[in-house]
Amino acid sequence: MTKSTLDRQVELRLFDHDVRFTRGRKAVVEALAESHGPLSAAELTEVLAAEVPLSSLYRTLAVLEEAGVVSHHLGAKGLTRYELAEWLSGHHHHLVCVVCGSVSDIEIPRQEELRVQALVDEIAAIASFSPTDHALEIEGRCARCSA
Repeated sequence: MTKSTLDRQVELRLFDHDVRFTRGRKAVVEALAESHGPLSAAELTEVLAAEVPLSSLYRTLAVLEEAGVVSHHLGAKGLTRYELAEWLSGHHHHLVCVVCGSVSDIEIPRQEELRVQALVDEIAAIASFSPTDHALEIEGRCARCSA
């Protein structure tokens, strides 16, 4: 998705929630769009430097999450990380390093995604559960921590 398309989609979503697409919110969306995985508030603060003060960042994230623009994930050691919602970024899964805590997005080939979905459906059926979505997080060691 191009930057202008992303901005327009987010702007429309925020408008539907009676929220303005401020410069700070735009900076957060852009930072998340450019990342290779979910980011913590501390990581966002490093990326954004002076653009969005920490005092505003948490409120910005809450507003964007409430509007469905970002979603949060509890990562390794309970650290909350944020990323663009799947309707903006596409369906993907996560690789979580148990040593350094990094989280990377991974898209799997369509055929493999169908196998994952079939497994989700099988597991849900055993529990008489109706799944609406799924997310896979694979924990292990990233290349940096394995070396």
